[in-house]
Amino acid sequence: MAKFSPIEFFRQVKAELKKITWPSRRETTISTFAVFTMVLMAAVFLFVADQVLATAVHWILDIAM
Repeated sequence: MAKFSPIEFFRQVKAELKKITWPSRRETTISTFAVFTMVLMAAVFLFVADQVLATAVHWILDIAM
């Protein structure tokens, strides 16, 4: 079994971090906007679906709103 060396571990981590291609500020901004847009769309969809289903259940069970 190989002996664990914290110094060697951090050297390897540093070497791996140098291999990463980090996104530009523009790419990050566009991705962030896309995520917020999709979250907003999902929230609106789920709200509408919840309201439709709640209305259907109330109508089916004939419960006064």
